[in-house]
Amino acid sequence: MNQRTALNVVFAAAALAVVAGVHAQDRGTYSLRHLLPETALKATRAALEDCRKRGYQVAVAVVDRSGVAQALLRDRFAGPHTPNTAIGKAWTAVSFRTNTLEFAAETQAGRPSSGVRDLPNVVALGGGVLIEAGGSIVGAIGVSGAPSGEADELCARAGLAVIREDVEF
Repeated sequence: MNQRTALNVVFAAAALAVVAGVHAQDRGTYSLRHLLPETALKATRAALEDCRKRGYQVAVAVVDRSGVAQALLRDRFAGPHTPNTAIGKAWTAVSFRTNTLEFAAETQAGRPSSGVRDLPNVVALGGGVLIEAGGSIVGAIGVSGAPSGEADELCARAGLAVIREDVEF
């Protein structure tokens, strides 16, 4: 190998190292989209109103993609347990990346995943629904206080319907 060829190899290796370094830096961080508090509140209000129209007194919570509560509303006659339960349902949906009606079915006694129900903060009841946008989970909405998990989920979906255009990207 002559000196010129050796120098070309060294320059090529250096260029590859720089490119690899840039890509390694790109892999060191990532960007996320988050719900605005106004969007979370808009969904919460819509779900609460839908439940009221159905004759249910509920609490509604929206959590961000990390499970942290962003918005919470409790109707005047909703039980004292409903705020924490609504947050728990939304947290469970985000944490396990599934709506809680499905989660409840998959974690029933005797199922392979039944033990996750014993983890702290898990609420394995219907009414927690993921908020997804652009193929990513950006949060979840939880409703508690209607006569069933299915009824809670209907109200939650009404909350999602009013923000659908706001979160699509």
